[in-house]
Amino acid sequence: MTWLRDSFVLLSVIPFVPFVLIYFIGTALKKDRRKVFFLAMDVTTLFLLLSVSALFNLTFDSRFGFFLILLFVLIFAGLIGGAQTRLKGKVDGKRLFRAVWRSCFFLMSVSFVLFTIVGLIKYISQAM
Repeated sequence: MTWLRDSFVLLSVIPFVPFVLIYFIGTALKKDRRKVFFLAMDVTTLFLLLSVSALFNLTFDSRFGFFLILLFVLIFAGLIGGAQTRLKGKVDGKRLFRAVWRSCFFLMSVSFVLFTIVGLIKYISQAM
């Protein structure tokens, strides 16, 4: 069981590896590229959430990173759910979850790059 935990930690440290693995394996199996791309996004989002929260905690010497991200995700889900209610009169849970989850992929990707750069700058400035 330790190999499972260790591989999960490794994939959280380098969160884009699952995306590349799933995408290339799926396209090698002759699956629909669009579906494989979205599956790779969905799986990678979990690793990005964990990675970005850890980077936030390291960069800002905090323990609040995961909860802050969760707060923003819940607020975003509420906004999208409210928009669905205004437009269609009801909330489609599956579409709501999919929209929030895939939006998180893009936001967490940008946040990952940003926090990595800020963390490297902070590390280099402390080393000098």
